[in-house]
Amino acid sequence: MSLKQTLCVYDLIDSASVRGEDIVALFQGFPQINVTSKTVKDLKGQSDFVRIHIPGTQGKSQGKGAPTLGIIGRLGGIGARPSRIGVVSDADGAIAAVAAGLKLAEMHEKGDKLAGDVIITTHICPNAPTRPHTPVDFMDSPLEDATMNQHEAIPEADAILSVDTTKGNRLLNHKGYALSPTVKSGYILPVSEDLSRLMEWSSGQKAVTFPLSIQDITPYGNGLHHINSILQPAVSTSAPVVGVAICSDTVVPGCSTGASHEVDIAAAVKFMIEVAKAFTENQCKFYDVEQYALLTSLYGDMTHLQTAGGCAAKKPLSDS
Repeated sequence: MSLKQTLCVYDLIDSASVRGEDIVALFQGFPQINVTSKTVKDLKGQSDFVRIHIPGTQGKSQGKGAPTLGIIGRLGGIGARPSRIGVVSDADGAIAAVAAGLKLAEMHEKGDKLAGDVIITTHICPNAPTRPHTPVDFMDSPLEDATMNQHEAIPEADAILSVDTTKGNRLLNHKGYALSPTVKSGYILPVSEDLSRLMEWSSGQKAVTFPLSIQDITPYGNGLHHINSILQPAVSTSAPVVGVAICSDTVVPGCSTGASHEVDIAAAVKFMIEVAKAFTENQCKFYDVEQYALLTSLYGDMTHLQTAGGCAAKKPLSDS
């Protein structure tokens, strides 16, 4: 179960003065878990980037070969002060990522160590900006898009789960969480059968997925509409990326407070823990390697979709 860890992290970040170092302090009782925080500033603003590294018994950090799973908590900010008081809906990605790290740290301490490494990144910003938009206001990023991608990236990862609030749309009419198709090097691949199975096992319900367009997997700033930033990690890696969208039956602004549902976040955390177990044991595939090889041999390289393209940079029409 992961509800306790979810509530713990939510309570910690429910503060106007919370910083990345508070997340580091949360892991002080786990000496084998490496947790760091770095304050990053650019011309737009600043945020604290947190990185949690849970070593595996057969992982790369031990000089061995078990695969590494990356988990990225994607969001604009955990708060929108001073225009909003309290934790915003957009914080779900950060809560889920840190809660997953806390649960894995507790497992590690109790002797349930995974085979491969798990590396988790997110950022902590209690005063991110908002941006007017129809049908609901959006959270904006406290940093430039390129800065965000640079500091949340996990180059060691062999596969990545990107967890993000995805409630400001009419595509996902489901309360809980949903999975995207796998995205790799500019291609939208089929939904992973292994991930769907793990979702059904951990939730006790039928797997729920959501559609992607090519626009959704291109970098922010090109003027194209994106469902939100959930697949932005895919623009800066060759590893397969799957979005874990925490969603709702209704359209909810990312900047709304009182809109986070601890049970839904905890369910997503529990799923990610199961993926971490299976993937680092080589028991879970994000995509079919042979089919991907055939696809690229037939249709060529699509990595140009990971670039800004030929258009002048514009603000994305999307939630953070």
